[in-house]
Amino acid sequence: MQEKTLHQVLQETAARFPNHDAVVYVDRGIRWSYREFNQRCRTLAKGMLRCGITPGAHVAVWAYNVPEWLLLQFALPQIGAVLVTVNTYYKSHELEYLLKQSDATALFLVQGFKDVDYVGTLQAVLPELAESQPGALDSAKLPFLHTVVFMGEGRRPGMLSFADVMAAGEKVPDAELDAIQATLRPDDVINMQYTSGTTGFPKGVMLTHRNIVHNAALIGERMGLTERDRYLIPVPFFHCFGCVLSTLNCVVRGAAMVPIEIFDARKVLEAIEKERCTAINGVPTMFIAELQHPEFARYDLSTLRTGIMAGATCPEEVMRQVMEQMHAREMTICYGLTETAPVLTQTGRDDSLERRVTTVGRVQPDTEVRIVDPETGADLPAGTPGELIARGYCVMKGYYKMPEATASTIRDGWLHTKDLAVMDDAGYVQILGRVDDMIIRGGENVYPREIEEFLYTHPKVKDIAVVGVPSEKYGEEVMAFVQLREGERASVDEIQEYCKARISRFKVPKYIHFVEHYPMTASGKIQKFKLREMGRAILQANGKQVA
Repeated sequence: MQEKTLHQVLQETAARFPNHDAVVYVDRGIRWSYREFNQRCRTLAKGMLRCGITPGAHVAVWAYNVPEWLLLQFALPQIGAVLVTVNTYYKSHELEYLLKQSDATALFLVQGFKDVDYVGTLQAVLPELAESQPGALDSAKLPFLHTVVFMGEGRRPGMLSFADVMAAGEKVPDAELDAIQATLRPDDVINMQYTSGTTGFPKGVMLTHRNIVHNAALIGERMGLTERDRYLIPVPFFHCFGCVLSTLNCVVRGAAMVPIEIFDARKVLEAIEKERCTAINGVPTMFIAELQHPEFARYDLSTLRTGIMAGATCPEEVMRQVMEQMHAREMTICYGLTETAPVLTQTGRDDSLERRVTTVGRVQPDTEVRIVDPETGADLPAGTPGELIARGYCVMKGYYKMPEATASTIRDGWLHTKDLAVMDDAGYVQILGRVDDMIIRGGENVYPREIEEFLYTHPKVKDIAVVGVPSEKYGEEVMAFVQLREGERASVDEIQEYCKARISRFKVPKYIHFVEHYPMTASGKIQKFKLREMGRAILQANGKQVA
């Protein structure tokens, strides 16, 4: 068990590999060694102390994958402050909710992301900010929040600049920081990850040093990650995929982090070639975009070896292409959730191709999983679908200020994932979908993933999502939301006939709706609860009776 705090992990890695690349931003020309990265984090930690951010403070970070985010991730733990992650797509209502629910005392933010103006949004939530003295915000709406720090060029009214905080750190003696670090313990809460919202309103998941440090160590071990690896990171830092499976994984092993600030398939391919990256991660939609980039063939990706595909259903065909065309033959698949820090199961580098493309691997060490009947809680035999539950070091401390939700999720020490899964005799797990996603059509259990995997074999289909919609006759019917490959055309009849010839009739989608894109979380997960809402609306618009 990794009984270490994040600051201990970084200091040990910086001592072992002081001159190795720690952080490389290709577009910015940034290249920090582990010695430099550690020193910058210490300076920032001291600067935050000088600016009134004290041990135990909750500090929200609202930004895409900028270098400052990385510094904050490894500086906040050095003073015992809690990193509160903010979804990059949030707008005013969601931001206000998170800052209030988390009791955030400080907020670090960039100017904006895509179509969201962060500064303008914050000013709308807190109009008094513009007239406030930087670091001395007094808001009745958000009484805990006193410090806002802008990460970018220039200054913004009522906000400190990131440079101000770094400059303040230069004036704080090392002994002051060292004294605080001596009080920190591995079971202290250090991250508050807000759930992505695939099933509803986000909750603050409290994770400790032990949760995420040991999880990252086990993930890297199964990947075979070492200090010689260079890890291309296109997933958002605010999600566990970014800050545990990626950045912390690298720091534990001494590997180089090569982040992409905002996902762009071309930039990913360019960075792999330029930095000779050996590892890459992403959700399936990212890999699909990379593989289908018009200039994919011109990039040299031969250095790739390993990586992680996770966050959503991993289509067999996509996985095969990643291993063969992108050369990542040791690519692994991970499964987990924010509440388990996050990885529960992972495939191994020496697993057969079939295992790696049809399962999410076996349970990680120091963790127990069971497959149980969702209704009775009774254990189910191998090969029988049920709910996956887990316990071990990785289970969260709970949801912040939500004792009832915590008690509902963690029962008798077991965390209930609400994921439908089946485990074979060798311990390999297959995820069938959410417990709530399972479609019961006329008494038959229909698993969306099975239909999705099948429809990925259609040559015109780029992506697919299957949900259940109400039916007066059968209780539920199957509805498929189909995204076609660029330039392709297809009809509902064509897709249905393709299915009828190859799968059981009760699994053939009754309804097919073509889409250009899906409602997604910022971490790349399709929000199926929104698709179900869309499906009901489509049926109603077409005069169907909906319960």
